[in-house]
Amino acid sequence: MANSLIRDKLARGEFFAAPGIQDMITAVIARQIGFEIVYASGFWMTASAHGLPDAGIATYTQMVERVRTLAQTVGSAAVIADADTGYGGLLNVHYTVRGYEQAGASAVQLEDQEFPKKCGHTPFKRVISANDMVEKIRVALEARLYPESTLIIARTDALASEGFEATLRRCEAYAEAGADIIFLEAPQTEEQMRTACKRIRKPMMANMSDGGLTPIRSARELEAIGYRCAIYPAGASLAAAEAARRSLQMLRDEGRMSGGDVKLYDFKQFCSQIGFEEVWAFERRWAPGSKKE
Repeated sequence: MANSLIRDKLARGEFFAAPGIQDMITAVIARQIGFEIVYASGFWMTASAHGLPDAGIATYTQMVERVRTLAQTVGSAAVIADADTGYGGLLNVHYTVRGYEQAGASAVQLEDQEFPKKCGHTPFKRVISANDMVEKIRVALEARLYPESTLIIARTDALASEGFEATLRRCEAYAEAGADIIFLEAPQTEEQMRTACKRIRKPMMANMSDGGLTPIRSARELEAIGYRCAIYPAGASLAAAEAARRSLQMLRDEGRMSGGDVKLYDFKQFCSQIGFEEVWAFERRWAPGSKKE
């Protein structure tokens, strides 16, 4: 059964911000901090698992297994899962939605790019027709195993090629088709963000992608603009990459991996978070020669 937390928050009018999770170390930390909703970023999960760009190279099978592992790792948190274009035609969309649900996703995000897709903040994106995307949304909605809890997020990447007004018309069509959340990718000004939120009569999701095309705003500011939720897909990944770069450079230059302004996460704390205390308790009970309770 899918986690209904996202649908419940939207029903209550409660804004939420979901951090992007690129690997299971970050998932463990997000769980410990207490995030209730996380985002399975296609860009960053592909990069962390395979060292590849977000250009339609990772397969459905690879991504659904990453989503499954993430859902298991974050425990009770709800997962928004990036499903790219649905990995093919309408039949692929049908099985993608079901596979992501069975993997533990509470919201499945589909986009209107042609396959192979591209990162929404990079060039050379091409989009399918609005009518074709409407069909994808309808198939996705009907495919859900748990329609009372699973949400379908419809993303459009049309802004770069079709302009703002045409992109708004796409958003309206996707909302009319029944998408639960609308995701207009890569608006370049706050005025565009505000106009979209006023115009579209469905919950709007903001993408706060550090280094991307959209102005970065805090969760409080986004709520005031009119968004109902936001994803922050890149921040933790870029922070981890910068920390790794600095530590590795120190090893190359100085023969050590920490010191000065290069800090490391506490090893004992991480061992506890990752579950070693449960392993040690098991060993104390079941190891040869131990006293059984």
